[in-house]
Amino acid sequence: MTTAALEALDVSRSYQLDGVAVEALRGVSVRIDPGDYVAVVGPSGSGKSTLMHLLGGLDRPTGGVLRVDGRDVSTLSDEALAGLRNAAIGFVFQSFQLLARTTAVDNVALPLVYRGVSRGERRRRAVAALESVGLGHRLGHRPNQLSGGEQQRVAIARALVGEPRVVLADEPTGNLDTASGAEVLAILERLNAGSGTAVVLVTHDRDVAARARRRVYVRDGRLVDGPG
Repeated sequence: MTTAALEALDVSRSYQLDGVAVEALRGVSVRIDPGDYVAVVGPSGSGKSTLMHLLGGLDRPTGGVLRVDGRDVSTLSDEALAGLRNAAIGFVFQSFQLLARTTAVDNVALPLVYRGVSRGERRRRAVAALESVGLGHRLGHRPNQLSGGEQQRVAIARALVGEPRVVLADEPTGNLDTASGAEVLAILERLNAGSGTAVVLVTHDRDVAARARRRVYVRDGRLVDGPG
């Protein structure tokens, strides 16, 4: 059987708030295979973003087993997990999370810095990634010189530059107008179809979720059969 790109087995996550345990996820199991196109759907507070952070190795579960690229995160040091995350996963966030004083090409190249890639190779790959999302003419622009849709495309290029097995996109159209949002989804879908990179969209928007080939519904920290 092919190794899952991401896999959660009976995963839970709780937090302490003012001395009270809050269960954000309760026994969730989900598998993301190479080439998947999955929407994680749920209302605000359902636990879907917590699930994304766990799948992306940005957090660790309180219970259960979480595997990234076949490796159990509980066996990894923080440094080893960061390295695995950098190699296997690309992230796209609703708020773009670009460095404000840094050009588009340098924002995109940033993940390669942590891999020790040479400066010239970083630039070559960053330029290619920006060209792939239609921003080859915006290499030297800073985020405040770009529209919201262009900033999100820079964020997608940054997610792609390391050739990850999976891209996790948390509400990637949430801050965009309808046309820009459709453009961003089309780019992610071309990536999925063309390279086989798995795409996981976290969304509360049913129209966005409907474009995915598979939907996973989260409510009150658990997986449910439908949107409810």
